[in-house]
Amino acid sequence: MKKKMLGAVLIGLIGVPSLFAQFNPTGNTTLSVSVGVEAGLRVDTPTTTLSTLGGFSDFTGSTDFTYKIRTSNVGGSGTVTLQITSDFSPVGGPSVAAPLDPSDTLAYSCSLIAPATACGGSQTASTTAQTSVASFGTNAHSTKLGSGPNSVSWTLANDPQYATGSYNATATFTISAT
Repeated sequence: MKKKMLGAVLIGLIGVPSLFAQFNPTGNTTLSVSVGVEAGLRVDTPTTTLSTLGGFSDFTGSTDFTYKIRTSNVGGSGTVTLQITSDFSPVGGPSVAAPLDPSDTLAYSCSLIAPATACGGSQTASTTAQTSVASFGTNAHSTKLGSGPNSVSWTLANDPQYATGSYNATATFTISAT
């Protein structure tokens, strides 16, 4: 019985590496990290005021933002989009979803810093779909501090039919990467 117990204890001790590991003045470990795709943005103009020069010229303004992105080095891509997630209110003024006149649009153009490719020309904002602001290709990398400032320049038709008052809408920017 003693032989069996001693054998069981020895077999049990062999399975505990810390009891038999050698202690040395130095030791090594292998560090392993998996770097994946990521994307983030910061809207630098939390309130964008659209103003007119008068004479029923269009309302204009600009929203600045900074982005960080890393796309895959094989087949990677990325986008920045925007959507009007809350239309102008109260009623009686401009509206993206139900304009007083079909030409009463909220449009924008984009000015971006590499590695982004800006939206082409004038885009019409939408309450029902995300519309393009920027695109990124394979193996795109921003700077550590972020790439910016980038801007979206807004143009809102100035229709004489709008009731006087203050109107607010919300534009939501979204960035993604693969």
